[in-house]
Amino acid sequence: MRRVRARFFLGTFDMPQIYLCFLWHMHQPFYKDLASGEYKLPWTRMHALKDYYGMVRILEEFPRIRQTFNLVPSMMVQVAEYASGAARDPFFDAALKPAEALTDGDRAFLLRHSFYSDPGRMIYRYPRYGELYDAWQSQKNAGSRAMFGPQDFRDLQMWSQLAWFDEEFQAHDEEVREWLRRGRNFTPADQARMGAKQREIVAQVTPEYRKLAASGQIEISTTPYYHPILPLVCDSAIAGVSHPGVPLPPRFRYPGDARKQLEMAREFAAQTFGAAPAGLWPSEGSVSDEAFGIAAELGYRWAATDSGVLNRTLGRGVGVDGLYRPYHWQQDGRSLTVIFRDHYLSDLIGFVYSKMDAAAAAGDFLRRIHDNCAGILGGGRDALVPIILDGENAWEYYDRNGRPFLRELYRRIQDDPRMSAVTVSEGIEKLAPEPLGGIFPGSWINANFDVWIGAEEDNQAWTQLLRARETFDSTPAVNGDKRQMAYEELLIAEGSDWCWWYGPEHESTNRPEFDQLYRSHLANVYRFLNLVPPEELSRPILRMALPAVLVTPSGPIRPVIDGEVTSYFEWMGAGVYHVDERSGSMHGKKFLVKEVYFGSDGRNFYLRIDVNPDYERELGGMEARFTGQTLDGARSSQITIGFAYGAVKPLEMKLAVPAEGAVECAFARVLEVRISLEALGIAAGQGLRFQASLWEGGLPVDAIPHQGWVEMKSTDPAQFED
Repeated sequence: MRRVRARFFLGTFDMPQIYLCFLWHMHQPFYKDLASGEYKLPWTRMHALKDYYGMVRILEEFPRIRQTFNLVPSMMVQVAEYASGAARDPFFDAALKPAEALTDGDRAFLLRHSFYSDPGRMIYRYPRYGELYDAWQSQKNAGSRAMFGPQDFRDLQMWSQLAWFDEEFQAHDEEVREWLRRGRNFTPADQARMGAKQREIVAQVTPEYRKLAASGQIEISTTPYYHPILPLVCDSAIAGVSHPGVPLPPRFRYPGDARKQLEMAREFAAQTFGAAPAGLWPSEGSVSDEAFGIAAELGYRWAATDSGVLNRTLGRGVGVDGLYRPYHWQQDGRSLTVIFRDHYLSDLIGFVYSKMDAAAAAGDFLRRIHDNCAGILGGGRDALVPIILDGENAWEYYDRNGRPFLRELYRRIQDDPRMSAVTVSEGIEKLAPEPLGGIFPGSWINANFDVWIGAEEDNQAWTQLLRARETFDSTPAVNGDKRQMAYEELLIAEGSDWCWWYGPEHESTNRPEFDQLYRSHLANVYRFLNLVPPEELSRPILRMALPAVLVTPSGPIRPVIDGEVTSYFEWMGAGVYHVDERSGSMHGKKFLVKEVYFGSDGRNFYLRIDVNPDYERELGGMEARFTGQTLDGARSSQITIGFAYGAVKPLEMKLAVPAEGAVECAFARVLEVRISLEALGIAAGQGLRFQASLWEGGLPVDAIPHQGWVEMKSTDPAQFED
């Protein structure tokens, strides 16, 4: 056990330590269609360029930082195929096709799929990419077809890829640096070389993990091969234990498939990295006693899940003293060591610190850990702090892909005498575990399985999976290779990612593609069995329509600024921004704001923020920050409003044109704000754009909109008249 030795008059004693366990989970769905051999979405390749290599490579700068990387085998198999050049990816092909040879369909495809990056961090960071994005947005809003010329398209083809190149290569690879400096007027030779450079980068991913694993600086853990929700594959009825009364589809019970997924993962890691993994991050932290029993039988020695599962297992809210220690799960002679992630601190990295200065974010994170551990260390015990989160999707929302934040964080950890960053296996050796007779069935999301089962779309997906699985069992007379392919398609379809996008919780531009790919995997089961796929697989499972996010103002408004909706007619004619609470690849964002109303009477801008029910009380110690600009961003104003004891007042105002009485605000059930257009620097009738955010304790907790700006094209009341 590593200790810091302190000297006092009576001699020397050992000081308790904080053992910080980072587990970065690296995962993408299996995008390859086994029948056609084609990749249906490009995200494994894109994240291999930007995250899988860079996240482990940065540790070479910090030799005393030791971490765990959880690598999903089905993702790493795709990385290997891209590295070899064997992957058939139409998105990659579109980026490399000569711009002069693009068809109308090619151009439409490129415009649809070339701007998935976060605008603030990954598009406008590069002036030419931002210029192309603005041109595309303008043409979309005007309802016209994109009039890009061949050079525009070639520049777009390059930037849609270059923006995903890892910071390591943007900083140190001379070819990449030259492309970034030039910015435009790329050539066909540049396109071809950019494609070859991608393969070179992706080919470095697996060797980098091997190198640091061999040195002992990282531990590699794994997840069931195709990322299934193990407890549901073992027995889908278990969802009714974690959420009594949830509507469930016909029972899916195939523990043999769960065992196969775990066996395949263990074999893959042993072959790829030279040793079978000790650790398991079950897909989405989803656990049950049955799943743990299978994992223990196969030789896994530790597993991790979420603090919410620990709370439900012990039947009470567990404080940090109970959270910051390992547990020993044991049933029927089988055992596993289990750690439980600090949900709150992990989510700060995932969702909050991207909006902050790197040094401030790193300092806040470590201060919170020290505060949490003070009582534990004061009692003479070491603390094991598990920080477990997605290792790829958060970074596109950070400055420079999160590298300044990570460098600042790792440097401070290395310099801290009371803290050590260790692998999970090292961490669990430091503390004696607490006994645990069983585990509550649940995932890291609300300690249940509601994201993947219970909604109409989810249940239909499970029903179709069950039919395909039963068909496989009843159709043995097929040659061995085809039957094996059919079984592999079933294992792929058991993956968690398909139902992640079904149901009400999550949204993506690619939801239709995920739906199509899931049904294609199931259809391939029948094809490999020499059967005709059922007609139902030709129809989308998706049923849910997206809500309208933005309604523009339809009339002038003159509300009373009293913090109440005093009349139904008071805000009639206002524009409305509805917050879509469906999250994307990462789940866990807290939504305080429900709707935002905005409008003008020609002299003032009015803003109303409605919070979700039961959240009004949480605003007590918060701040609301408002930024208003001219549509071109030339003039900008910032206003900070503080909440205290049911009242609000401006704390700080940086107005384009300072004036007395320019701002009025009130809060009771809603926050209402009036700001003089003159003070905002908005000329008569001119439009504006705005952002608003809520902050607590120096941390941003919600933002409107989540990306970009809400725009109001005109403040002229005449524009609203019928």
